[in-house]
Amino acid sequence: MPIQHAQLHWDDQGQPLSSAYDDVYFSLLSGLEETRYVFLQHNRLSERFAALHSGDCMTVGETGFGTGLNFLCCWQLFEQQAPEDAQLHFISVEKFPLTAADLQQALALWPPLQDYSEQLLQAYKNIRPGRQTLLFAGGRVRLTLLVGDASVQLAQLDKQIVDAWFLDGFAPAKNPEMWTEELFGLLAQLSAPGATLATFTSAGFVRRGLQAAGFAMQRNKGFGFKRQMLSGQLQGEALAAQ
Repeated sequence: MPIQHAQLHWDDQGQPLSSAYDDVYFSLLSGLEETRYVFLQHNRLSERFAALHSGDCMTVGETGFGTGLNFLCCWQLFEQQAPEDAQLHFISVEKFPLTAADLQQALALWPPLQDYSEQLLQAYKNIRPGRQTLLFAGGRVRLTLLVGDASVQLAQLDKQIVDAWFLDGFAPAKNPEMWTEELFGLLAQLSAPGATLATFTSAGFVRRGLQAAGFAMQRNKGFGFKRQMLSGQLQGEALAAQ
């Protein structure tokens, strides 16, 4: 089956919006700062990368690759904080990936990430449906990109491998299939002991669903105009029940 690409339109500031979901890909205030605050800070990635030992690999999972902004920010922070011989494995799922041209236009919004963006764009030209592995930084950074339905694609992964999750589908009210109890349970199964997660949303059913799956959840101050967001950590007894 051919890839079904995302249908976009662009606002007056040149930022991409989803035509299908009538939603933004990132905060219109600053997508870069939103990613750093919501996903990097609330998964404590700076200190966790710095604490890696020689040869260690940290795995980050994401629901909603979108423009690749979260991956690029994560990669940048990893290079800044992690030992030179540590590794990053970033796993992301996307049902409707951007075309290469749309991705290039979106990534041009963030000059501080240009070096990383150029490498992603070069590798992105050959993506296909299903699972693919893209290597960067001499193989030190690995992106497993899963193109297709989130639950179907994630179910094929090995269990208990993800150390931190970025839950970044479109808003739950506009894209409910990315925020289901089935998917939350799958995230728990794929999580390593003590795995963390963060998401921009504070929707009550998301918090309750993640709690039911075994994550201890808390509300945090949201980014920009958002009043609250959610972060959490997998509890030991939940892991034992898988």
